[in-house]
Amino acid sequence: MSKIMCTCYLSRVLILAWMLTMAAAKNSGSHNYADALSKCLMFFEGQRSGKLPSSQRITWRKDSGLKDGSDVGMDLVGGYYDAGDNVKFNFPMAFTTTMLSWSVLEFGQLMGSELPHALEAIRWGSDYLLKSTSVPDSVVGVVGDPNGDHTCWERPEDMNTPRTTYVVNKEKPGSEVAAETAAALAASSMVFKDSDKFYSASLRNRSIQVFEFADKYRGSYNDSIGDGACPFYCDFSGYKDELLWGAAWLYKATKIPQYWDYVKNNIHFLGPTVVRNINGILVTSLTGDVTEFGWDSKHAGINILVSQWVMTDPNNANPFIPKADQLVCSILPQSPAQKSVTYSPGGLLFKPGGSNLQHSTSLSFLLMAYAGYMKASNKVIDCGNNFVVTPASLVNFTKGQVDYILGSNPLGMSYMVGYGQKFPRKIHHRGSVNPSMENHLQHMQCHEGDLYFKSNDPNPNILVGAIVGGPAEDDTFEDSRSNVPQSEPTTYINAPFVGVLANFLKVKAPFS
Repeated sequence: MSKIMCTCYLSRVLILAWMLTMAAAKNSGSHNYADALSKCLMFFEGQRSGKLPSSQRITWRKDSGLKDGSDVGMDLVGGYYDAGDNVKFNFPMAFTTTMLSWSVLEFGQLMGSELPHALEAIRWGSDYLLKSTSVPDSVVGVVGDPNGDHTCWERPEDMNTPRTTYVVNKEKPGSEVAAETAAALAASSMVFKDSDKFYSASLRNRSIQVFEFADKYRGSYNDSIGDGACPFYCDFSGYKDELLWGAAWLYKATKIPQYWDYVKNNIHFLGPTVVRNINGILVTSLTGDVTEFGWDSKHAGINILVSQWVMTDPNNANPFIPKADQLVCSILPQSPAQKSVTYSPGGLLFKPGGSNLQHSTSLSFLLMAYAGYMKASNKVIDCGNNFVVTPASLVNFTKGQVDYILGSNPLGMSYMVGYGQKFPRKIHHRGSVNPSMENHLQHMQCHEGDLYFKSNDPNPNILVGAIVGGPAEDDTFEDSRSNVPQSEPTTYINAPFVGVLANFLKVKAPFS
């Protein structure tokens, strides 16, 4: 097949995917976005570590990790378990907190009665991050021995594997986890600036201190804490993106010029290549500084975040606006530009690797935020060949992704647990799979849960709101605990989805 024929064929496939996405969006008017948002936020209560409050709504979860940090003389009780395990990985947890905060900053005014729950979710993370940064020039990277934890299938309430605390400091730096923590603290400080000024100031001041540590003592936590980070949450994109991300959030939170100068002076050192771990194989993305965004790579997020204050500033728009525009053109199926994603036959956005819905939710959030900034500046994007993108184009595209996740897909399957009539019943999650303390009060040893993992029965405890890794690229889905990439939920899948869902609580699509 000739190159021209291949290109034409690919274009037809992408356009078909776009049409299917739009058809799904058009035929999904029955989706209850308010209910989905409520459940999306409730999920974070199921991921809580520490002493649970009386307001806890997922009641089959009980207190856990009450001695965390005692091995290093710190109080590290609290925070979130990242996924279906019982480890507190601070790198993705900080990103989760940043994205929850950004969701509220952009769309909190639309959340109505769910806003208090969103604030609770943020504060549960920010309280813990304050504890994790309470020792100067030191940031906690992980709590809980990941290798020991992953050998046991046990409830968080029963943990008897080592609760090792892994710390980065001046001698063993970890700029990525420290800078992401600074970003989370800065973002959350903005969330509470009106409702709790003292708490907001504490978050902001700590963010400044932590960023200074991250920048002054540069190095990767991959090297400093070793198997506490790898292979679970190795940093493959380097730490420069986190430093720029942290500085951008500090500028947004403080308006101190030095942080904006930091971003402008260093953005050109953020190279166009990003290394990603795709199913155990290291793959280089040639447009990483434009198209990558998630717990590891902040590249595209930096451009979208900064675009808010440089959209109409020709002296500072470059390279942020061109790269943000390039991201948009690389995603929309009808765009003639080179694509950074593919689509399933049913219209779901895909990037290589497991836990694919993290890409759909995080990129949807970026597009939704950018649509708002574009609308405020009366901006459109020319992707070439007379293909023009308006804010409404981005909203409509994002609605197609949202509706697919909620059930408008070839299987009629909601990938949010507890939403709709058909959703995953055998998710990869220790607390959900093992019997609850209410039904099995006795302590369960390391391998006593294996029986429940191997069972063909649905999980006894419904982790309401959990969004799993999602279907395969042919729209098939295996509802199996053993299929971890498809069946495991994570906090960083749900966090950006909070903001996206809130935007669709309007009676009609915004910007239309």
